Amino acid sequence: MTKLTIVAFDGNHFDLDVAEGSTVMENAVRNSVPGIEAECGGACACATCHVYVDDAWAERVGPPAPMEEDMLDFAYDVRPSSRLSCQIKLTAALDGLVVHVPERQA
Repeated sequence: MTKLTIVAFDGNHFDLDVAEGSTVMENAVRNSVPGIEAECGGACACATCHVYVDDAWAERVGPPAPMEEDMLDFAYDVRPSSRLSCQIKLTAALDGLVVHVPERQA
């Protein structure tokens, strides 16, 4: 199992044990993390699973792919660390990943 921490906008931490190969979005929805709407179900066709990757993890997670970057144009308060959580697949290299949920989704 891989560790994932999702910090909700209100500051609550969701410390999760997750399966490798799953996405941040899938685990957020499965654990009822507030603020992750995931309207498209992970198809990278909306921006309602927008998160901020913690600065300590940004380099390991990497930048968004072009399609994801296009969808981020529809997200609220996009920052350099913005990613769509449906596009972050969890691996052993991301064990301990921390992401933050924005104030609201687009």
